This record gives sequence, C-alpha cells and structure tokens, in this order.
Amino acid sequence: MSKYKHIFFDLDHTLWDYDANATEALGDLYDQYNFQRLELFDKTDLAKIFFEVNYGLWDLYNIGKIQRPDIRALRFKTIFEKLGAKASDMPKNIEEEYIQLAPTKEKVFDHAHLVLDYLAEKYQLHVITNGFDDIQSTKMNSSDLRKYFDVVVTSETTAYRKPNKEIFELAMNLAKAPLEQSIMIGDNLDSDIAGAKNVGMDYVWFNPEQQQTNSTIQHEIQNLIELKSIL
Repeated sequence: MSKYKHIFFDLDHTLWDYDANATEALGDLYDQYNFQRLELFDKTDLAKIFFEVNYGLWDLYNIGKIQRPDIRALRFKTIFEKLGAKASDMPKNIEEEYIQLAPTKEKVFDHAHLVLDYLAEKYQLHVITNGFDDIQSTKMNSSDLRKYFDVVVTSETTAYRKPNKEIFELAMNLAKAPLEQSIMIGDNLDSDIAGAKNVGMDYVWFNPEQQQTNSTIQHEIQNLIELKSIL
C-alpha cells in the first residue's frame, strides 16, 4: 500500500499541454490578422519566437525580476521586434486576445484524464502552479481538469513562487497534507523538482522530452501513464 495520500501536480507542461495550446492559439491569431500579408514570418516562425521570448520572460518572473504586468507589456512587443516587424504591424490588442484565447484550448498530455481518474480514486489531488488565478482557472475548466483537484495554489495568490518552500508549505497546510504523505509531480527541474527538494517532499520528474540532467532524480517518467506503476 502506498504511503502517499496527497499528490501535488504542476499544471503547465505537466497536465495542460502549454506548447500545443499556445501554438494553436497563435495560429488562430495569425489567420485572424492575416499576418501572411506582411511576408515576414509564417505560423512556425511566430510560434518559435513566441516560445523563445515567453520562456525568457517567465524565467525572469520565476526569480522575481519582473511581475505579471511586465510579461504582458513586453511579450508581443519583443516578439514582433524579433520577427522584423514594425511597431505598427502589431495589432494593438493582440496580447489581450492571446490571453483570452490560449487558456480556452483543451489539449492535455497523453493519458492525463485516464491517469487522473485512476489516482482520484486512491489519493487527494492538488495543484501548485507558478501561474495567475484567472488564467489557470480557465485552463483547468476548459480542459476538464478542475474536477480532479481539491486544492489549487497559484503563485499569484500566495505571493510565493516555486521553488520557494513557502508555496509548498502553504499548499500542504491548505490540503491538510503531511509532508511524509505527499509527493510532487512536475516537469521543471528548477521550480517543481527543486521546490520539492527544498521542502523535503518526494517527487516525480515528468520528462517527456527526455532531457538530460546530472542531478540524482528520485522518480522519472516520460508519459503520465507511468504514474500507475509508481502510485
């Protein structure tokens, strides 16, 4: 019998397929604004530069160098500059439209619902995410994930961000989850896994891209279905 009673999940890149959903939303906006007429970039270029810029901004957010408004003010401005477009080529409300559209996309990682159905019968499930309340709520509702989770803790609500141990401690407190009965599942070594280590929590590294690391890893999976053999 498993010693665990509480499972804490990351959301983006672990359950909700951020890259696939963002790519779809960007493609929709590309068509909506007929960016092809600029003859500067195609959908693939737009997605590539989006991820490059977006992850750079989120890295700064996660270490407290910038805040939520900075991401929104800088993201598409920087993307269009990198794509060689003029400021006038960027639709005025594209950031707002992206924010409204992308979280409504429904793609989750393979077997996510199957595994969550399985785990929900045996454990209490929770989410710890370095995201914003409204955006993460929309993602979870759109992809039919919200029903699985008892406690959802965001960095915006708590003012702490993974890997800070405080966000994990707060989540465990809200979930009434003893540390020794808790395990974290996430994709990011610097936030999810480092955060679990910081608080002394067991963890599973979700590594679908089969990234390499020199760190000693407690549990590693490439597909969520593998959780059934661990839990």
